[in-house]
Amino acid sequence: MSRQTHFLVQSFDAAKGDQLKAGAPIVCRTEESARRTAERLAVSKAGVVAFSTSSDAETGDYDDQPIVFFRAGRVPSEFDSMP
Repeated sequence: MSRQTHFLVQSFDAAKGDQLKAGAPIVCRTEESARRTAERLAVSKAGVVAFSTSSDAETGDYDDQPIVFFRAGRVPSEFDSMP
């Protein structure tokens, strides 16, 4: 099996105090689809991030660092250090 790229969108809602609560991640087929989904969610969520990650399920090899290609609003600080 070859390496596969996965595109995900993660949204965040405001929680108590200054906290953020993660919503369910959304899996998309393409980067463009993930970007459009993230843009739509950005209107109603405290924050949203769209990113890709690659893996090879056969060898168990996974990217250590996802590639973020869309950010909007407030997102956890760990997304700040991602490319």
